[in-house]
Amino acid sequence: MKRLPPDEGGDLGFQIAPLLDVIFVILLYFMVMAGSVKVEYEIKTTLPGSAEASENAESEPPEEVTISINADGEVSINDDPVANAGDVELNSLYIEMTKLAQAASESQLKIIVTVSADETVKYDRIMNVLDVLAKAKVSNVTFSATESED
Repeated sequence: MKRLPPDEGGDLGFQIAPLLDVIFVILLYFMVMAGSVKVEYEIKTTLPGSAEASENAESEPPEEVTISINADGEVSINDDPVANAGDVELNSLYIEMTKLAQAASESQLKIIVTVSADETVKYDRIMNVLDVLAKAKVSNVTFSATESED
């Protein structure tokens, strides 16, 4: 029996069978994952200039109120003095904010309150104002700090 010499570095050529195996595994993965894709539903939004927005244009913009606390602790609403530095209860602020909150709820508007305090105001004075806003059921409150005028 004659033995044939082994091929020295024989070229096997391009092997397509392993490539097809990998392609079928990837195809199977994407087919299985296609069933678990979440469908996105349309979110109803109103863009500027749309027909629905022009119908709702009659409603007023939200009421904006600025409560200022100066360095001495005096409180004012939209530059109208409401309480002096010694008034801890802030009853007049409570009455004004309750009126504004009720008017906003009756007209179905949101009231936006900005508490603008001098940076040298004591923290307890700001907390007094925030307590009054909580009693008056005002929830949209933002803060800003102003520099001293000295």
